[in-house]
Amino acid sequence: MTSGRKQSQPVLIAGGGIGGFAAALALSRAGIKVHLFERASEIKEIGAGIQIGPNAFHVFERLGLTEAVRAKAAMPQRLVMMDGISGEQVVSIPLDDQFLHRFTHPYALIHRADLHRILLEACLGSDLIEVSTGVKVNDFTDHDDGVTVQTTEGDVQGRALIGADGLWSTVRSQIVGDGTPRVSGHIAYRAVLPISEVPEELRSNTMTLWAGAKTHLVHYPLRGGELFNLVAVFHSDRYVEGWDAEGDAEELQSRFRDAVPTVKALLSKIETWRMWVLCDRDPVRTWSKGNVTLLGDAAHPMLQYMAQGACMAMEDAVVLADEMAHANGDAADAFQRYQERRYLRTGKVQMSARLYGEFYHASGVTRELRNQFLQSRTVDQTLDGIAWLYDAAPVQPRQTQTAGNAVVSDSSSSQLHC
Repeated sequence: MTSGRKQSQPVLIAGGGIGGFAAALALSRAGIKVHLFERASEIKEIGAGIQIGPNAFHVFERLGLTEAVRAKAAMPQRLVMMDGISGEQVVSIPLDDQFLHRFTHPYALIHRADLHRILLEACLGSDLIEVSTGVKVNDFTDHDDGVTVQTTEGDVQGRALIGADGLWSTVRSQIVGDGTPRVSGHIAYRAVLPISEVPEELRSNTMTLWAGAKTHLVHYPLRGGELFNLVAVFHSDRYVEGWDAEGDAEELQSRFRDAVPTVKALLSKIETWRMWVLCDRDPVRTWSKGNVTLLGDAAHPMLQYMAQGACMAMEDAVVLADEMAHANGDAADAFQRYQERRYLRTGKVQMSARLYGEFYHASGVTRELRNQFLQSRTVDQTLDGIAWLYDAAPVQPRQTQTAGNAVVSDSSSSQLHC
């Protein structure tokens, strides 16, 4: 049994991104007090569009956010992969009744800021959640009966600490201690256009990926078709670090010099791009220690090629809250159980994302074999290959959780993500 004093203390969360607020909300739904610290003075999400698969909607359902998300999201009619060199269609996955029957929930496209705002507003509406902005978590000390967190505003006592502080996590440095992130050599340029600036023939309600040699372009509508999201990715050893910096338009054009005219036409519509150097880390089995654990990118940062970074963080949140609710106040035990339920699934997504990056950027004979393989598959075969990812089982309540949720499956079927 734990002391009443420990039970009355809040769970502390470092980081006010999508994962941090999802964790705060999930814990509050379980009746657990939370104090979240965000280092920025203003709560806002940087970025553009993100894709959310059916697995994310299983989380929204549990958090009571489904309708709010649907109101802001765009629902594409299909996922399409085109060869960015030849212009031929490689694969098209309809997101119709067949998809919905298989996975229950839709595939959606949403502005990252909109999803972040939905989570933030839900948290601000809870009496169990306190949010402090302009406060950075610098360090922590784990005690048997709780944690002391050292922040820029002084020491704070808590029942436990969740590090949801992203790729460069301060909390991770003490728990895992694996140094700096792995630089992939891939650069992402992102931009959002008003739909009126996009040529009419390119305004289709699809999530489209143009795969080139060491490059690809993804585009899709946002906010019910009001906006048009573009993500251009290419290989480069020019950068080892960069986040939300202004991109070099000349380099971008040079990298896509062999692309089909459609791709070049879209790229030419953007005058200013924001650039990210893509990084990840190797999967680890242990990201919890005592009364401290990690969540989202702090635990399992991944490249964007599976479009699952935010989805995995939100899955973490509901699983973690489940384990806390069943732990009778023993955060250390809850964190170990949470970690056991998550590390294989998230590790599989991390490694799959690396493979998909090479798959999309194939050249020469490898590119031809990729196209031939994908063009030969039926829709059913493609859906079979992604069932492991979109299934509801990983976030079902603890009492109905079945063993082995990190199912090994046919991961060779393409998912068309940025």
